[in-house]
Amino acid sequence: MIRSLTNEKIKHVLKLKDKKYRQEYGEFVVEGTHLIEEAIAFGLCKFIFSLTENSPYPVETLQVSIEVMKKMSNLTTSPGMIAICSIQVSNALTDKILILDGVQDPGNLGTLIRSASAFGFRTILVQNSVDLYNPKVLRSTQGGIFKINYREIDIEKFMNEHQEIHFIGTDLASGIPFSNVHATPAKIALILGNEGSGVQTTILNKTAYNIKIEMQDMESINVGAAGSILMYAFSQMKGI
Repeated sequence: MIRSLTNEKIKHVLKLKDKKYRQEYGEFVVEGTHLIEEAIAFGLCKFIFSLTENSPYPVETLQVSIEVMKKMSNLTTSPGMIAICSIQVSNALTDKILILDGVQDPGNLGTLIRSASAFGFRTILVQNSVDLYNPKVLRSTQGGIFKINYREIDIEKFMNEHQEIHFIGTDLASGIPFSNVHATPAKIALILGNEGSGVQTTILNKTAYNIKIEMQDMESINVGAAGSILMYAFSQMKGI
């Protein structure tokens, strides 16, 4: 059993709390059996730390003390297991893409990842958004993180390089009502913006068109909810 915080493996886990080290090592940490089982299913779980001696998983496991587990954990109540996982990198582009411009709330990003996975937007591209491997984001994805392609980009540069994609922005001020959209091309990218300021004007000016959700008695809803509604609606829409 590992009882010392100076153990090299434990020190490595603690380093991975910092985005800089996650990027350097290409690894991140997940907590709890659900996320660990999802990571194993996708072949991304490298190592497990557990409070118990015996592990039900076919992955190298080390037993640690409760004090060590508490130090490694980001949760108020420490989980029974923590795992180191590999960051998956893919340049693949699916036919439905979600682009996020400055989304900062971890809960919103987690919701959007879950919805993107559920409704076929399996490529997520971001600019100036909260880190995907932020512990709060990871928990709120409920395993959806392992089912998507995800990378950071320069949005305007990406739009210039991919003229084959139909870019659709979101704009509460001047977007057309979504009910006016009845069909889409095969390759689309939905662009969602920052919780406070929305999508940058320079990006909105480069889209095929911009949309908004018609609402009753509310000026706006949060980006996680809005994005989920739109992704579901596009997943049900016929092509042109």
